[in-house]
Amino acid sequence: MHRLLVAASLVAISAMVAYAAVPLGVSSRVSGAPRLEAQTGVRPPATGTISGVVRDALGTALAAAVVDAVHEASGWRALTLTDREGRFRIERAPTGEVSLTIRRGSLEHLHAVQVTAGRTTVATLTTPTGAPQEFASMPTAPLFRNQLPRMASEAGGVPHAARPIGVVPPGSIPPPLSMESYARIDPSGYRRVADAPLSTFSVDVDTASYSNARRFLVEGQMPPVDAVRVEEWINYFPYAYPSPDGDDAFRVSTVLTACPWNPSHQLLRVGVRGRALPRTSAPARNLVFLVDVSGSMMSRDKLPLVQSSLRMLTDQLTARDRIALVVYAGRTEVVLPSTPGDQQGRIHDAIARLQGGGSTNGAGGIQLAYRAARDGFIPGGVNRVVLATDGDFNVGVTSPGELTRLIEQERASGVFLSVLGVGRGNLKDATLEALADRGNGNYAYVDSLQEARRVLVEQVGATLVTIARDVKLQVEFNPRHVAAYRLIGYENRALQTEDFADDRKDAGEIGAGHTVTALYEIVPPGQASQLPGATPLRYQQTPAPGRDHGEELATVSVRHKRPDQGASVLQSHTVAARVTAADTETAFASAVAEAALVLRHDPLATGASLPAATRRAEGALGRDPGGWRAEFVRLAHLATSLQSFQPPRRQESSEP
Repeated sequence: MHRLLVAASLVAISAMVAYAAVPLGVSSRVSGAPRLEAQTGVRPPATGTISGVVRDALGTALAAAVVDAVHEASGWRALTLTDREGRFRIERAPTGEVSLTIRRGSLEHLHAVQVTAGRTTVATLTTPTGAPQEFASMPTAPLFRNQLPRMASEAGGVPHAARPIGVVPPGSIPPPLSMESYARIDPSGYRRVADAPLSTFSVDVDTASYSNARRFLVEGQMPPVDAVRVEEWINYFPYAYPSPDGDDAFRVSTVLTACPWNPSHQLLRVGVRGRALPRTSAPARNLVFLVDVSGSMMSRDKLPLVQSSLRMLTDQLTARDRIALVVYAGRTEVVLPSTPGDQQGRIHDAIARLQGGGSTNGAGGIQLAYRAARDGFIPGGVNRVVLATDGDFNVGVTSPGELTRLIEQERASGVFLSVLGVGRGNLKDATLEALADRGNGNYAYVDSLQEARRVLVEQVGATLVTIARDVKLQVEFNPRHVAAYRLIGYENRALQTEDFADDRKDAGEIGAGHTVTALYEIVPPGQASQLPGATPLRYQQTPAPGRDHGEELATVSVRHKRPDQGASVLQSHTVAARVTAADTETAFASAVAEAALVLRHDPLATGASLPAATRRAEGALGRDPGGWRAEFVRLAHLATSLQSFQPPRRQESSEP
């Protein structure tokens, strides 16, 4: 990714060695180090403290700059913000070379400091005035590496980000110019069970909102409100729900606990786990990579990142699989006809030849890619187009409505569509989400090679192999125990009650091994009069519920179609009206939801806070084999610091 350096920046850094013997991702308690060694058999590395000040060439302090520290040898990573005097402090940095990236928005500057046990290292970096510098590094990686976050969770430690010194004044960072577009989402309100006993929605396994928001946070900016889709934040993370029995496609599990951000309410967690497929049982794959090579894809966080991502996916293919490569700009072209997956040299050569330039005829590329997928169609296999783009269509069919109708026509052939969004500045998020939804696929935003590996290697089954189509959930609430409710997120996935049993109604797909989580905020009887907009009724009093099913809170029904069938299958699960303590999975899911509600400025979540969400997530890391939950904790700490820059926002009431 080519990034211009903040002109004439000066970084003065002093590295002062401290006695702490645990990585930044572990609690600062001294007892953490012996426990880490005892449980993992790994001796914690010697560590030090990095403190410094960030200034420009004129000596002016650079406030609210992100300092991103990475120790490549161990995979350790930490980040913090500078205060109003440009100061920062990072504790428990491993000894050896630590790279420090000073970042403001899309502008960044890289420097290295040597941390040596028992010594103080001072390094000064000056960039000549008027000499911008370009960096050839790949896009910023997520805030984790595999080793240390996993060691932290095994040791029982609590990851945390380094705290900035002091308070950054509001308005320190001017908002960058952007042509990105996001669909408006109005948070759903409460619904009274007397009026609407059924809640119906389509599943959502997209994850783009979370990784896109991560990109904003790592660059020192709060994400746009409409870029935060709560359900995609929750479903970014896998959860250890019970696996299905036998040949069942799903298994539903539920937990009823107290609502963390409103103690007078309850929180119902609905978890759905799809059946996993062993690699040896995975069907053959017929994939068509559809790559945008227009002029808007020239930067390194776009086409070069896409090329690296496609190489990762290619390396997972076998001789049973087939792959084709189609590109589009002002014109469309088949760069690689359908080719056996074990011819990786030929496939890699085709990927390497991709070059950007020209306008963007996305519709023409979509039509050509579907034609290539139909030509190589594998009966009973995975037939999918993988579209990689920033979504900036400006030639041919450019209307979102026309594009989605085009996708709907093409999906009838049995070829599904997955979308990989990339880049910054002109990301057309709303268009990409709509294309994936109408194409019976999923939408992921790739901000780094690590995210590409997560989507296309670690979770390739969930990304590409569909085990169920048109998956819908419907929850019926018992008025004996529920006065009102609201579904957290899923605003653009809501369905009419009658859509649930209508097999003609399109809904979301679930991949092999996928987990889907939904959270309901429950208002117990006696609390409904306190809801916003509550109006006492004279004639429409709710009759007292009978005693039948008196111990049931709700019934959760799941309807889906098998990939090769047109009729849906129904499963139901009853929820006991028993409030229990939140288990690890529910606690973490609620922490992610609470953080997203805060960033969305949800008017009904007035009791939600980033510090509370962060503390709960710290205590609910679980096994966290990939370190993704530990990464969330770091992001939540960073968002808490960034929140101090923001001017106060007036909370608005919302009618239920």
